[in-house]
Amino acid sequence: MRMSIGLALLLCTALPMQAALALQAQPAATCSASADPASVARTVDAIAKIRFAYGPSFSPDGKSIAYISSASGIPQVWTMPVAGGEPRQVTNLSDPVQSVHWSPSGDWLAYDVAPGGGLNVQIYVARPDGSDAKRLTVGGEDNNQLAGWTDDGKWLRIGSNAAFPEGFDAILLDPVSGEKRAVVEKKSLNLISDVSADGKRAVVGRTATRDDNNAYLVDLASGRETLITPHEGKGEQAWGEFSADGRSVYVISNNGRDMMAFGTIALDAAGKPAPIRYFAERDDAEAQSALLTRDGSRAALVWNAAGRSELAFLDTASGKVTPGPKLPVDIISDMDFSRDGKTLAINGSAANRPNDVYLIDVPSGRVTQATKSAHDGVDLATFVRPELVSYKAHDGLDLSGWLYRSPCVTGAGPLVFVYHGGPEGQARPSLSGDIQALAARGISVFAPNVRGSSGFGKRFMALDNGARRVDGVRDIKASTDAMIARGVADPKRLGIMGGSYGGYMVMAGVTEYPDMFAVGANLFGVVNFDTFFKNTQPWMAAISTDEYGNPATEAEMLKSLSPIHKLDRITTPLIVLHGANDTNVPLIEAKQIVESLRARNVAVNYVEFPDEGHGWRKLPNRVKSTTEIVGFFEQHLK
Repeated sequence: MRMSIGLALLLCTALPMQAALALQAQPAATCSASADPASVARTVDAIAKIRFAYGPSFSPDGKSIAYISSASGIPQVWTMPVAGGEPRQVTNLSDPVQSVHWSPSGDWLAYDVAPGGGLNVQIYVARPDGSDAKRLTVGGEDNNQLAGWTDDGKWLRIGSNAAFPEGFDAILLDPVSGEKRAVVEKKSLNLISDVSADGKRAVVGRTATRDDNNAYLVDLASGRETLITPHEGKGEQAWGEFSADGRSVYVISNNGRDMMAFGTIALDAAGKPAPIRYFAERDDAEAQSALLTRDGSRAALVWNAAGRSELAFLDTASGKVTPGPKLPVDIISDMDFSRDGKTLAINGSAANRPNDVYLIDVPSGRVTQATKSAHDGVDLATFVRPELVSYKAHDGLDLSGWLYRSPCVTGAGPLVFVYHGGPEGQARPSLSGDIQALAARGISVFAPNVRGSSGFGKRFMALDNGARRVDGVRDIKASTDAMIARGVADPKRLGIMGGSYGGYMVMAGVTEYPDMFAVGANLFGVVNFDTFFKNTQPWMAAISTDEYGNPATEAEMLKSLSPIHKLDRITTPLIVLHGANDTNVPLIEAKQIVESLRARNVAVNYVEFPDEGHGWRKLPNRVKSTTEIVGFFEQHLK
């Protein structure tokens, strides 16, 4: 999902939590396509054995980093010396931790926990050794977001819907006294992107819809707001960081253009903004993320080029942008500069590398891998790396996707289409345990970026909004036709799979094209827009009407787009997987499918995870999910 101010932290959990997995016992390229059930079990059961790490945060002295690791089986907070040494586990909870931020004063770690894997995230602090841990939010059903610290270390920047279920209030929270200072209240979805060095102003991102948001300058004494990103039509803003002198705001924006780009907005003494000035823009890539050093002299810039990340650095004094060093990863996320600005920590991954933390010495460009997630007995270089494939939609629109050819197959063979979530997500060349396990078992995979995907401009992303969703569904057939024409897919042995909105695409595929797929896997997908809007979180419903349609005024259109009303067409055997604590796509979506198909004696397997929400974060559940999915596909495709 595109990283908009305020929206990114809210919706990142809407994507399946199954990346950063890999095949352990038998590398994909060695091929383990034997039909022996014991061989299947050994191959697939090994999927989740590789761990992952992400979200680096430097200590103030730059000698240590805090990060999230799944080394214990559940994502938790860890710390380690930058110079090398033994990692230390800080938290040991039964619920997953999502992010960690080291305080500028060095005496606290702030982190957020997802109880039961759901969206009712709670915020905690603890000492760097794990002592004095305490919860700062009230608990229960309220949703919270942790954005980080203010530069002086006095406040945490958080969002909360405790007092406003239809949105998120922007709040400054004192972790010592518990004092809460409301910055924005009861105005859609808000998050504090940055606070000026003098503590007088804040940049607040406010989301109107899933593809339209703005940045506001807020005077913290008076509460007065100034819109700094005015635009006509839809527009997105991200980043939102003050320059060192507070006289400008650095942003990522697509105001006045199709592709996201890097720019600055100058502020006069009264805070009145000048028009945005872009200093780095491309027509072949979108601006993905950025970060300033503490002194504001340099910024790290990350581009998204058809799914692969490219790093660059900005010298803010000269305005010169220079390419970053060559990296051993394809995807960059989660960045943090050391306080002196000389070292950049990133989270990196690729189709043959799990998520790990890498350190970049900025002056020399030297790259070192800080965390080394366990992959005992695995040659990661043998994993299947995808090929970027372009093709045409029914109306001539350019589409693309990532093809993972199984080394076990020559010519046309079984192939599974994996549709991403969002809908504004993007298929990228990351490490997926499900994909690598399927490839190892002789089943190729194609991950399309159909219309509505992010990373290709705002026009492309809007092409499936509302009634135009039928064109996005038609892209299912175009994707299938392209792989058959390419000679890699046997039309009699096709599967379809997806999570969240990708689950919707699965159900749309097997109802609109009932003879196309031999098998399908729906992971926590939407099947009925009526029940989705009635049962999802109020804030999620509020921002989704422009994307899907307004249930108050467009009920008939939403009904026509809902696969639940076409389940009588299904002949495809399905496996449905869902988390009992899912508040994003509630459990009722899965229950409707399963009950209806079983009443019609259509084959459907159902797997419910009582301790998960919107995706699987716990090791046993990831193992079970992949085992069930791969076994089901093998049964019907081979």
